[in-house]
Amino acid sequence: MQLKRLEMKRIVVKVGSHVLSQDGELARDRIANLVSFLADLGEKYEVILVSSGAVAAGYSKLKIDRYTLGNRQAIAAVGQPYLMSIYAKELSSFGILSAQILLSASDFDSRKRTKHAKCAIDTLIKNGVIPIINENDATDIAELVFGDNDQMSAHVAHYFDAKELIILSDIDGYYDKDPRVFEDAVMKKRVEVIKASELEIPAVSNGTFATGGIVTKLKAAKFLLDNKKEMFMASGFDLRDVRSYFLHGEHLGGTHFKGRTL
Repeated sequence: MQLKRLEMKRIVVKVGSHVLSQDGELARDRIANLVSFLADLGEKYEVILVSSGAVAAGYSKLKIDRYTLGNRQAIAAVGQPYLMSIYAKELSSFGILSAQILLSASDFDSRKRTKHAKCAIDTLIKNGVIPIINENDATDIAELVFGDNDQMSAHVAHYFDAKELIILSDIDGYYDKDPRVFEDAVMKKRVEVIKASELEIPAVSNGTFATGGIVTKLKAAKFLLDNKKEMFMASGFDLRDVRSYFLHGEHLGGTHFKGRTL
């Protein structure tokens, strides 16, 4: 069994706060659907989950003003173990054990800390455990205010030897123009190059607890393309597109960011 796992390709799945929450509460049905997908994905790949949602989970338990920094840190501290308990319960129904790993941007600035984190993740995966990674929102002030898990997940994919990053969010793909404004917007199913001008789109998010937008996802994709890795962006509300692509090899929807093959 371990030999089989060593031959598997590694994939990072990132899920956003807007997918995990609804009306100030955790969206338990979406979490259940996500975990079912992770279990199926784990039959073909080594899986790492990068999950937002600590603040959303905490606010469902501690309803204080979430717009002040100290309160958001406190809410995140309450939410992180609560969110992990839900993941652990859902994964256990598939006989899968999970582990929490909190990282910050500074962990990728130190070769020693990156190496130690990778060692832990490699060991967990080798033993059939799904690592669940999040930013350390309770203490890393800069990341809490300015960071986003799109960038975090791209670094996780690169530094922890994943083949590809899957981003699941309220954005179901990359369009040639804003589909919320233009009815004739067309989804780009394959993107090989991201231009600098495309990274200047205002980073406006839709969700109450979300910190990103299309620009943060494009930055993540560019980072991976520059490092000869791939990214797939699809809806986290309806997992049919990501399931079709990764489990059945059919590209029905979603955007695949992959550089040119020379």
